[in-house]
Amino acid sequence: MKQLILIIILVIFLSILVGANIYISRRFSLFFDITNLKMLYVITGFLTIFMIAGVMGASNSISFTGHIIYIIAGITMGLLLYLLISTILVDVIRLFTNFKPLVYGLIIIGFTLSVSIYGIWNSFNLKVTKIDIPVSGLTNDIKAMHLSDIHIGHFRGRDWLQQIVDKTNKQNVDVVFITGDLFDGRINMNLKTLEPLKKLNAPVYFVEGNHDGYSGVNEIKSLLREIGVDVLENEVTHFGEIQIIGLVHMLADSSSVNMHSGGHSKTIKSVLATLNINKDKPTVLLHHSPDGIQFANENGIDVYLAGHTHGGQLFPINYIANLIFKYNKGLHDYNGTKIFVTEGAGTFGPPMRVATKSEITVINLNPIKK
Repeated sequence: MKQLILIIILVIFLSILVGANIYISRRFSLFFDITNLKMLYVITGFLTIFMIAGVMGASNSISFTGHIIYIIAGITMGLLLYLLISTILVDVIRLFTNFKPLVYGLIIIGFTLSVSIYGIWNSFNLKVTKIDIPVSGLTNDIKAMHLSDIHIGHFRGRDWLQQIVDKTNKQNVDVVFITGDLFDGRINMNLKTLEPLKKLNAPVYFVEGNHDGYSGVNEIKSLLREIGVDVLENEVTHFGEIQIIGLVHMLADSSSVNMHSGGHSKTIKSVLATLNINKDKPTVLLHHSPDGIQFANENGIDVYLAGHTHGGQLFPINYIANLIFKYNKGLHDYNGTKIFVTEGAGTFGPPMRVATKSEITVINLNPIKK
């Protein structure tokens, strides 16, 4: 049944891609007076295949050629999305206007480039957001920095991590939580890239994400441990008054379907049941994706920190993400368990953010005032 669902999703996705290519090709033929429609089909089809194959195939490449292919493919992915949206927008405009076809074509090109350039700029405009979470049992404030989805790889490297570290240190936090997807490919996977983490003025706790798994999670964990990061793998540890539970990326339970689960046979439900959790102690759970909140609640978790969703990253995918994920971004409450899902610091695929932000989040854990 799980495989059938994934196959259906794949078929729908491919059908949308084919339909989009036909639609864009026909509109470009009309607006730019291109009579060779077959050529347009070939071009749009090639670009579509190239963007998918380039992003997926060159993700772990460390060669210069693979690096360039990934960069071009990632940017192409974003451009084609906004080319489609711009074409639809122009078709709406045509209902109320009567310009020459070429004018409509130029509007499409201009809008596509403008939104894409803004998206690239916005994705590198790192924001520091702040939230307060009252926690039962705390007697003192704890100031934590939540980092996730940094995606070090072809578009981001040491300088990006250094910027994150500098902004984190300016907040004078007590502890740093990293909830996965630190890496997105092997091209910058080395100690030199991770050296900025040594300069953090607070202890760091890390759990893996699905992209860490694709990139080489064992090597990532080894590098992190070498620079003093506390890597958690389905275990309980403590910082001051709080109990920290760190889980590897896995499904919520055996009935869940998630193509990004990491292939682990264990689940959030089964692992939490085996851990020695003190339900009377203030507890923070770290897991990459915001899954299994009900099992966290059953085990007395006060705060669940996650990422993974990117908040949808790009308009209008952010609205689709709201349908896919019960908790897509921000702070929510589930029967007393607070779950916070960050939009993440980096990007996957297109180095763009439209209608979302690249964020790192200061989380003030406060005693509940009586």
